[in-house]
Amino acid sequence: MTKLNELAPKDGSTKGRMRVGRGPGSGKGKTAGRGVKGQKARSGVSVYGFEGGQMPLHMRMPKRGFNSRNRKDFAEVNLWRIEQAIEAGKLDAKQAIDAAALVAAGVIRREKDGVKLLGEGALKSKLTLTVYSATASARAAVEKAGGSLTTTKPEAAAAEA
Repeated sequence: MTKLNELAPKDGSTKGRMRVGRGPGSGKGKTAGRGVKGQKARSGVSVYGFEGGQMPLHMRMPKRGFNSRNRKDFAEVNLWRIEQAIEAGKLDAKQAIDAAALVAAGVIRREKDGVKLLGEGALKSKLTLTVYSATASARAAVEKAGGSLTTTKPEAAAAEA
């Protein structure tokens, strides 16, 4: 068994850093690959995005939008993807389908903050679904197929109280 102090990467999997400025025989001596003179040949220079004193492009562009720190990230799933999993035998249409069942079937990778059901595709099976939220077209398609849909998203009135 390998001990912790004997761990090492496989031979050839890592390269040593280039040792520059070690004489002409090294191939990277004298100017050490930096060319000749100028600001970028000196140490301590950082000129990425610098435009010679002109206002840089990233500062000339208008600021747009806003990203909330409290936003939720949903695992989105379409109806056709659920139907595909049922036809492949990964999901059982007779059982209740929730986020855990979708993850176990490989329909979604992880639950995230909840599952949002989208209405793309046709649904042939009668399903009992429990998701965080669903689009109007997805809800209509599930009910048209004879199934039921339960959403766990808190109502706006409940959030205010």
